[in-house]
Amino acid sequence: MRLYGITGWKNSGKTGLMERLVAEITSRGLTVSTVKHAHHTFDVDHPGKDSHRHRMAGATEVLLSSRNRFAIMHEMRGKEELPLSELLAKLAPVDLVLVEGYKRDIHRKIEAYRASNGTPLIAAYDPNVRAVAADADLALDRPVFDLDDTVSIANFILKEVGL
Repeated sequence: MRLYGITGWKNSGKTGLMERLVAEITSRGLTVSTVKHAHHTFDVDHPGKDSHRHRMAGATEVLLSSRNRFAIMHEMRGKEELPLSELLAKLAPVDLVLVEGYKRDIHRKIEAYRASNGTPLIAAYDPNVRAVAADADLALDRPVFDLDDTVSIANFILKEVGL
């Protein structure tokens, strides 16, 4: 599977860029899956629902299924977070996997950057950041795209991964 990352600090525009890229790339007839890293506890389940009750009772995995979708929730129960490579192995094959976050992992990425955040550029110390999508003019040793230029960013990613 081909993989490309969208990285950046909090409130840099990663999620909006991911959403636009998925729509753009799938409109071209390619299949895309996404992986989103969360630094905090999150829950996709709701107290009182059967699946939540199963998890609270101690189930390691709960698979929810309907004719429209299925989801597997896996409780880590104190174990180490899985590396990205192991998570990717759990995905069904697609043309491209876009990964949001995982700024310290070693894979090709585009950095989303908002100058108003006052955060340092990840690209300054990470050679895996192949380009920056910014809301400001930046002089860098790699391509800089307007953060809202989804078509050019998609073209760059697809060229990078050979699609």
